[in-house]
Amino acid sequence: MTEKGLTEKIALVASMIARAERIVVFTGAGISTESGIPDFRSPGGIWTRFDPDDFTIQKFIASDETRRKQWKILVEEGLFRNIEPNRAHRAIAELEQMGRLDCIITQNIDDLHQKAGSSQDRVYELHGNMQWAKCLDCSSLFAMEAIREQLLNGKEIPLCKRCHGMLKPNVVFFGEQLPLNTIEAATCHAESCDLFIVVGSSLAVQPASFMPGYAKAAGASLVIVNMSPTPCDRLADVVITEMAGKIMPRIVTETKKLLKNLPC
Repeated sequence: MTEKGLTEKIALVASMIARAERIVVFTGAGISTESGIPDFRSPGGIWTRFDPDDFTIQKFIASDETRRKQWKILVEEGLFRNIEPNRAHRAIAELEQMGRLDCIITQNIDDLHQKAGSSQDRVYELHGNMQWAKCLDCSSLFAMEAIREQLLNGKEIPLCKRCHGMLKPNVVFFGEQLPLNTIEAATCHAESCDLFIVVGSSLAVQPASFMPGYAKAAGASLVIVNMSPTPCDRLADVVITEMAGKIMPRIVTETKKLLKNLPC
């Protein structure tokens, strides 16, 4: 795409944001790869180095040895430690600060939207959050950093401090259902928005990939910013095939200019 064509698309998306009343942003792995987190399925991703079958909920619950192995992997990998949000995360947070954002629906488990300044109660995490461990018995949450310290000090299988129940990372394992309340809330927001913006998702993983369709079917405009084509490109009003960190700040800058010139 020429720079002129790209500039025109960015201006169009900015005008859509300026006019919209309820904007939902949907994010996937592509936004976080720019912060240095490899896509789990890409070369160098975790599933190229470890067997996904070792991360099933059934094995985790049934076997002490599996839990020991999974916790060891999580400690050695140091998943998401010292990872910082990038320009795309910050641009999306800025949309909220501008009063233009209803919510974020994300497939990511890295907490980077919150680190960038997005409000926790506006972020719907479809696959959980790696910063926390959850007790499967009493549902208590514990900071993953505290669990990490236990593991580094020789504790092979951490237990809940409150009820001594089984702890697991607060993310969705293979074979585990997505959190129903989160899915329902995200679907409601998708169906009631007037602008749905996809950032960094291939829209290949169900049921999360249904969200743009829900929004479009309800009458919303659809914008997709992603490095590769998606199955929903044919439904979109605007498709920008570029890096999120390059495009989202430009969109926000153009939106600010438009809002500044709008009559009160």
